[in-house]
Amino acid sequence: MAIESTANPGNEPQAPGGAGVLAGDRSDPERVRLTFERRFTQPGVDPFDTVEWETRDAVISNERGEKVFEQKGVEVPKFWSQTATNVVVSKYFRGELGTPQRETSVRQLIGRVVDSMAGWGREGGYFASEESAAIFHAELAHILLNQYACFNSPVWFNVGIEAQPQCSACFINSVEDTMQSILGLAKTEGMLFKYGSGTGSNLSSLRSSRESLAGGGTASGPVSFMKGFDAFAGVIKSGGKTRRAAKMVILNAEHPDILDFIRCKEIEERKAWTLIDAGYPGGFNVSGGAYDSIAYQNANHSVRVTDEFMKAVIEDRDWTTRAVRDGRPMDSYPARELMHSIAESTWVCGDPGMQYDTTINDWHTCPNSARINASNPCSEYMFLDDTACNLASLNLLKFHDVDRGFDVESFRHACEVVIT
Repeated sequence: MAIESTANPGNEPQAPGGAGVLAGDRSDPERVRLTFERRFTQPGVDPFDTVEWETRDAVISNERGEKVFEQKGVEVPKFWSQTATNVVVSKYFRGELGTPQRETSVRQLIGRVVDSMAGWGREGGYFASEESAAIFHAELAHILLNQYACFNSPVWFNVGIEAQPQCSACFINSVEDTMQSILGLAKTEGMLFKYGSGTGSNLSSLRSSRESLAGGGTASGPVSFMKGFDAFAGVIKSGGKTRRAAKMVILNAEHPDILDFIRCKEIEERKAWTLIDAGYPGGFNVSGGAYDSIAYQNANHSVRVTDEFMKAVIEDRDWTTRAVRDGRPMDSYPARELMHSIAESTWVCGDPGMQYDTTINDWHTCPNSARINASNPCSEYMFLDDTACNLASLNLLKFHDVDRGFDVESFRHACEVVIT
C-alpha cells in the first residue's frame, strides 16, 4: 500500500517502501489517496475461484451428544477444518435457519464483508483509482478466504447486514454517580451486547453502601447495581446468537465496598454448589440450572490495585478504604487479609482477577489524554474510558515456510490491507 498526495511539495518525509506521509489538509478529498499493489491475487481472477470448494454439514453437539446446532449442505473451502466450519456457520452465517434468507456459503459471508468495506472506501474517496479499489477488494478477500487473518465477531455479525454496523468488539464505558448514568450504562451495555461486543467498566465512581444519599438513607453501592447489570448481560445474547455477553466489572482496592466485591461471586458459587447437591443441573446456560439461579455469572470481576497496596501486603501494613464522595477514611483492613480474600475467592470460583493500576498507567501510550481506569472483558484492551477497539488477528503460521522462513513482506502487506 502507498499513499498518494496531490499536493506534496517534494520535501516531505517518506515512509519506507515509498509510501507518502499524510500531509496538508486531510479533510480535502483531493489531497490524499491510497494505492494498493497485488501480492496474493491476479488481475481478472476472482479469489473465490482459486480454492477448491466442497459441501458439508455443520453440526455441534453438547456433552450428552445431543445436537444443539445443525445446518446441512454448507459450502466451504475444502482445506477448512470441520471446527472452523462449525464455528463460522453457527456463529456468523446470517438469516433464520431453514429460510431462503439464511446464508449457505462462506462465499456469501466473506463476500458481504469485503464488498461492504471496499464500497465504503469507494464512497469515501479513499482509493487513488478504481484499479486500487479492485486490488484492495481482491487482496482482502484472499486474506480472509485463506485464513491469513480474521476480523473480530461484530464485523462478521453486522457488516453487510446493518445499515450502520457496529464493528468494534471491545468497549470501555464510564459511569457517573447518578441514577441516570447508572441506568444509561445498562442501556449502553445492552445495545453493545446485542451486536456482539464486550464491555468493561470501573464502578469505583459509584458511592459505597456505607455512604449517604442526598435525599436521606444510604446508597445501594456498586455491588448491588452489579446484579442488575449482570442480569441484562445474561439475557442478551451476543450478536443475537447463543454466545453469552462478555462483560468486565472493576473496583478499586480503596473503595469502601471492596471486601463485598471480592467475595460476592464466591458467595454465589457456594450457593450453586448447594443447588447442585440438591439435584439442579450444574451446566452453564441451562434453564432452571444452578448457575442460572445465582448472581454475577455473566461478568469477569477484577480488583484494581496500586503499588502502594502491594507494598502494604509485603510489609504487612493496614489498608484503609476511602469514601467516594469526599475521600475521608472509612474502614481499615490488614492488607494481607484482603489479598488472602482475593486468593481464596479466586480459588473457589475463578474471580476476582487483579489489575495493576500503577503499572498500567506507567505504560500508558497516551498519558496526556486521561488515565486508564478499566479494560475490556479479556483485559487485552487497556485504554481510556468511553473508547473502543476493533480487533483482528493474523495467523503467523500462514506466513511461515519451513525452507524459506518467515515471509516478512507478505505479512507487512496483509497488515496494511487488514488495518485499512
